Amino acid sequence: MWYAIISEDYEDSLEKRLAARPDHVARLKAMCNEGRLLIAGPHPAVDSPDPGSAGFTGSLVIVEFDSLDDAKAWADADPYVERGVYEKITVKPFIRVLP
Repeated sequence: MWYAIISEDYEDSLEKRLAARPDHVARLKAMCNEGRLLIAGPHPAVDSPDPGSAGFTGSLVIVEFDSLDDAKAWADADPYVERGVYEKITVKPFIRVLP
C-alpha cells in the first residue's frame, strides 16, 4: 500500500537539512530504484521554487510499504530525523486515484 509521509521541520534547520540532504536523497533514490516511490519533495517556506535562506517547512514523500508500521519505521530512520531537521512526522495510508 502507498503511505504519505508528511514531515515538518524545526525552525531554522536549513543548515542541518543541507548537511543531511545527500543521505536523505540516497534513501529516496533507493526506493525509486525499487519502484516504491511515487513522489517526494520539500515544502518551501516561501512561494518560490528556490526559497534561498528562507529554507523549507517540511517534506512530502509518498512511498509503498507492506504495512503502516513498516512505513513509520522507515520514516523514523530518516537522516533528517537523526540530524534534527524534522520536528514532527505524520504517516498515513494513501490511495492513489489520479492520474
